[in-house]
Amino acid sequence: MIADLSFWIFSDYAVSTAIKLAVVMLIIPLTSLILVYVFLFKMMAFMQSRLGPMEAGPHGSLQLIAEALKFLQKEDIHPDNADKHVFALAPIIVLMSTFLLYVVLPVGPDLVVEDLDTGIFYAMAVSSLSALGVLMAGWASANKYALLGGLRAAGQLIAYELPLVLAVVGVVIQAETLSLQGIVHAQANWEIFGIGSGMPFIVTQGIGFAIFMVAAQAELTQTPFDMPVAETELVGGFHIEYTGFRFLLFFMAEFGTAFAFASIASVLFLGGWSLPFVDPTANWLNIVGPGVMLAKILFLSMIIFWVRFTYPRLREDQLQKFAWKLLIPAALANIVFTGVFKVAF
Repeated sequence: MIADLSFWIFSDYAVSTAIKLAVVMLIIPLTSLILVYVFLFKMMAFMQSRLGPMEAGPHGSLQLIAEALKFLQKEDIHPDNADKHVFALAPIIVLMSTFLLYVVLPVGPDLVVEDLDTGIFYAMAVSSLSALGVLMAGWASANKYALLGGLRAAGQLIAYELPLVLAVVGVVIQAETLSLQGIVHAQANWEIFGIGSGMPFIVTQGIGFAIFMVAAQAELTQTPFDMPVAETELVGGFHIEYTGFRFLLFFMAEFGTAFAFASIASVLFLGGWSLPFVDPTANWLNIVGPGVMLAKILFLSMIIFWVRFTYPRLREDQLQKFAWKLLIPAALANIVFTGVFKVAF
């Protein structure tokens, strides 16, 4: 039995799986570092005619690492009346939801942890788990502001999960697959009326792309959809009672999820790691593909943060009406038009 166990531990499958999981675990803090420094620290500073952090490292490039070390040194406290086990588990569940998203994201012909046949279905399912962690954090904190923030977050995430999923359906109809890798290959070989090669689905799914980006903004609770953490009303929302390392987990999950949603949008609508007029099976795309994917992700992330820094917060009733009366009907109409387009052409 020991021999069989050691064989499994050191088998090629076990080693490759361990390497893939280690890479995915490192991606979340790395992606958070990229987005926070490029957009939260620098782009927002330039938009407001200032420089942003400049002291820690060249041009403030080590500021986030300094912030992380500061949080790690802070005392881990919790309210006396809090449900300690649920309170401690909530940020882990939120971060785990983000971690699971990266398992199916392809960045090259062979660079994917697991190419599931139902990859996009899996991604949409695990992304909704964060709502459970947020609600747990709000309820377990024994704080009325945290509870209100948790309830707002749950209602918002449920409302905007529907247009998010419906926006994906149009892409699935066109690609005829639920696999994220298959969707990239479908775009790499797709032509419209015999014109172009490798044309991304955004050409015909512009409405779906717009709906997806708006819904993703709401899923991330970014302005103008930041009602769950509205500082002027709820002080800090569902994570008001969290300090130190646990608050850092929420922070990393927020920006790691933003990077993951930008990755999913780039795969669904912009062709992911593929390039126009290039054979998607070319081995050199395993080297170039991650760079292509990163460029598209940063472009979409810029849109997300640009909106965050530009628009004011919506009222709760406006937020719900926007989802139920505008986004969902538009997403359903897009599915109908896509179906007609698919059958006719």
